Amino acid sequence: MLNPREEVEVLLTEQELQTRLNELAEEIEADYRDKDPILIGVLQGAFVFMADLVRRIRIPLMVDFLRVSSYGQSLVTSGEVKILLDLTLPIAKRHVILVEDIIDTGITADYLKANLISRGPESIKICSLLQKKDNLVRMVSVDYLGFPIENRFVVGYGLDYAGRYRELPYVGCIEDA
Repeated sequence: MLNPREEVEVLLTEQELQTRLNELAEEIEADYRDKDPILIGVLQGAFVFMADLVRRIRIPLMVDFLRVSSYGQSLVTSGEVKILLDLTLPIAKRHVILVEDIIDTGITADYLKANLISRGPESIKICSLLQKKDNLVRMVSVDYLGFPIENRFVVGYGLDYAGRYRELPYVGCIEDA
């Protein structure tokens, strides 16, 4: 097996990611002062992004996680979203920020937003590290976006292909996955 770093074309450097995370944290702080938000990370892809983001936000907040499946071992979504792990915290009458690694087709984010809205939060916004705007099947409004990207399969910084590449400190593209 080749070194994963040798197989990946770098799209977003570690420094670019860190700079944008600082900006996103400032935006969230400004919008959520005195609101005690709950950040809900979508596992497993968003865990690195969310951990780095939470450490930069300097207001009180809580975190929880959902785990969903829509890709399996494929490069394309199945179109069917399954919740594999649900929230442990109640979100009724709370301000919620859904934290995604990537909005690809929008199917998963749209499903999760509708599911969370049904639980009665005071508000809900979406924060995503990446969004493939040209690939959207469902229009999803991303309130806090790290970077728009082209329709390429990306890995690194928590994003994976078949469980590999999550450890990379940058976002890159693999063509032959």
